[in-house]
Amino acid sequence: MSGHKIDRVSEDIKRELSAIFRTLKDPRISSLITVIRVDVSNDLSYATIHVSTVEGEEKTAESVKGLKSARGYIRSELAAALKLRHVPELRFVADNSIAYSAEINRILKGLHISHDEAQEAPESDEDE
Repeated sequence: MSGHKIDRVSEDIKRELSAIFRTLKDPRISSLITVIRVDVSNDLSYATIHVSTVEGEEKTAESVKGLKSARGYIRSELAAALKLRHVPELRFVADNSIAYSAEINRILKGLHISHDEAQEAPESDEDE
């Protein structure tokens, strides 16, 4: 199968999953869950969905458990939305890149504030 078609199917799955996730009622699934990436096998039989939440690794792992239990429902919703002859088997994987990025951003902001405070500090008199 051509790489272009696989890329297109991956993007379609990613877009539809984002919409489907908003309809899920499982309390384990974070309302802040994001599909980071979708990797579809060459024969379209498997799709590995990398998901992440801003709330950290624990909440992402808990959300993945909820998604795995709702896999059948999600797959049937995906089939209805995409009109594919064969909907790939879904595999959900925790990807903590959002939490990691948020942590780096927090550290960088802290460094920026420290730098600004250091520049605003009064200079000491060296003539004394």
